[in-house]
Amino acid sequence: MKRFQQIGVVLAIVGAAGCTNMTPQQQGTVSGAAIGAAAGAGIAAIAGGSGWTGAAIGAVAGGVAGNIKGNKQQSWY
Repeated sequence: MKRFQQIGVVLAIVGAAGCTNMTPQQQGTVSGAAIGAAAGAGIAAIAGGSGWTGAAIGAVAGGVAGNIKGNKQQSWY
């Protein structure tokens, strides 16, 4: 169990470091995909479908929507 915790901490640090110096469009794409995947998996699980399929579809839809939203945001730096 301790090994899994160590791997989780390393993945969290690498994931956080990977999100630095992103444009608003890239940030919107990544966050939209993450939120879409979570929502898609949840909806699919509640509806009785495959959580993985729901996550995949949600990630694509969320990524596209986040990309469009991020593209329209003004850069503040």
